[in-house]
Amino acid sequence: MPPAPKPSSPCTKVCVLDARTGLCCGCGRTRDEIAVWGGMSEAQRRTIMAGLEARMRAACLAPPEGALPA
Repeated sequence: MPPAPKPSSPCTKVCVLDARTGLCCGCGRTRDEIAVWGGMSEAQRRTIMAGLEARMRAACLAPPEGALPA
């Protein structure tokens, strides 16, 4: 049996939480989202991932071009 596919993740390996916003400077997730990420369904992860770029831009934490998956 082939291994299960790896869950999608926006992680960019820049795991630093911004003190002002509480968002990860690399991916835009909150500490709580990061903590429960592995237990979320793929649909839940994709829903959060769809809003990360806008969330980071609103917080003035725009990721490097192409850093977040589409």
